[in-house]
Amino acid sequence: MSPSFVEQTKLLANAVDRTSTTCVTVGIATPIAAYVYNVSNFRMFIELWVVLLGAAGWLVVAVILHFIARRILRVLDR
Repeated sequence: MSPSFVEQTKLLANAVDRTSTTCVTVGIATPIAAYVYNVSNFRMFIELWVVLLGAAGWLVVAVILHFIARRILRVLDR
């Protein structure tokens, strides 16, 4: 394997993993913070179970993306 292939593979895996981190921030942390601090009367429009269900969905997406990134890196073990 050429050094450039190794670096490109690592860059791709990092990009996918950063996307999973973004999913956690945007899909979990932000709505929960909005609910806790009642930003713009958030609680008036959305119930807690909807926030938690959405957070669970985003968590699943984040975990899937993280495991995709790990799988990309396995190419380097060959």
